[in-house]
Amino acid sequence: MTTHNDAGAGVPITESPLRAAENAARVEGRSKPSANPGKKLARARRLKVTAAQILLAVFIIGSWQLLTTWKVIDPFFYGQPSGIAKQLKDYFTQGNQATEFGSYYSQILTTLREAVIGFVIGTVGGIVVGVGLGVSPFMAKVIGPYIKIFNAIPRIVLGSIFLVAFGLGQTPKILLAAVLVFFVVFFNAFQGVREVDRNILNNARVLGASKLRIVKDVTLPSALTWIIASLHTAFGFAIVGAIVGEVLGAQSGLGLVISTAQNQFNPDGVFATMFVIALITLVVEFFLTRLERRLLSWRPPSPTEAAAI
Repeated sequence: MTTHNDAGAGVPITESPLRAAENAARVEGRSKPSANPGKKLARARRLKVTAAQILLAVFIIGSWQLLTTWKVIDPFFYGQPSGIAKQLKDYFTQGNQATEFGSYYSQILTTLREAVIGFVIGTVGGIVVGVGLGVSPFMAKVIGPYIKIFNAIPRIVLGSIFLVAFGLGQTPKILLAAVLVFFVVFFNAFQGVREVDRNILNNARVLGASKLRIVKDVTLPSALTWIIASLHTAFGFAIVGAIVGEVLGAQSGLGLVISTAQNQFNPDGVFATMFVIALITLVVEFFLTRLERRLLSWRPPSPTEAAAI
């Protein structure tokens, strides 16, 4: 490579091959964008969030332990993290002697069975009724007031009614969980159907689609975002329904474990079981998020999701 000086003397200045190669590599590096910068930023953001969550948990648990050790907070009423950890160890290692009603694992399975069955029944019922009333304004006006009245009944009263009607078995807990889930899913499904683009519905009718075909191919896919979003809250309500039913009266289950620990003035047992319930809910939430991503993979990402890609 040769250049001329400004005086035009024509004296050539030769650049060494090594320097020329370095300059070319530098220019190429500046011109080539870094690979997937958005993914790196999203990964870094997730790591920051996870680190902040862990630090917050450490701060809360550490403060709780110190305050109860220093007797600023009475551990007799509020328990102690070290005592909760010991209680969890006893629950999971003492087999059939862990509780008065059998092994702790059996109590978890009982509550999970009630919550899952209630969740499925409430979800199916909420979707069917919500979509049905959403596509039928006449029926929505007829049945709507009765749904609002039923929704206004305190859940603790419903639990007592179910307990009197069906006894101490699992049926009242399943029904209470199903009722709690039903209303969460119903209102979301109903609103999701009402939010479907009317232009799309009109175009489908013009093309000769039947009512069933419109519901199957237009209404349900459009309302699916609303329905899936409600499931995250709905499973938590299913757990609540099962636990409340067990506290009111049961032969086994985590709610009965909590009620017994409360009657024995054992706050460590109460908090230990609450921790297990929270862990179960987080695990189910993880799987629901995976299900949501699979079912809604066709949907364009929202601005918030796109910013995280």
